[in-house]
Amino acid sequence: MITLHKTLHFIAAGFGSGWLPKTPGTWGSLAALAPGWFIIEQFGVHMLLISSLILLGVGCYVCMLVLPAVDSDDPGWIVIDEWVGQWLCTAIMALFIPLDLMLLGISFLMFRLFDILKPWPVSWLEKVEPEWWAIMADDVGAGVMGGLLGILMMSVLTGMMF
Repeated sequence: MITLHKTLHFIAAGFGSGWLPKTPGTWGSLAALAPGWFIIEQFGVHMLLISSLILLGVGCYVCMLVLPAVDSDDPGWIVIDEWVGQWLCTAIMALFIPLDLMLLGISFLMFRLFDILKPWPVSWLEKVEPEWWAIMADDVGAGVMGGLLGILMMSVLTGMMF
């Protein structure tokens, strides 16, 4: 029987992607790419931005409910935040650059770079209160910063000017 508890954990785990072995954040980011691509292809880049904001709200709510039942302030298996950050990064880049596999690859690399290294202000966002907001906020910051650097990188690689 599927319970509310299991459903909340499944959503927090990035629809199960956070339960994959070794590097759950990377798996979560990878898992978010295909649905992000689909949303842009079917509904446009603005819908991915809207979807990111909706998922941010869902992620905050789910984390708020799940965290009291776990032993950590930021369990590695919670990767709904990676989905939000990856979608934001991809959408920001796709606002300026046509969506293709190169954009997805650069978007993935840029988001993971900022999510792992956590330069300021991402490192500051990771420490905000409450804990459920910190889980989500640092990935929003990493997504925005990754998207902006990704645009710059793609413009250098492709010779595009904005």
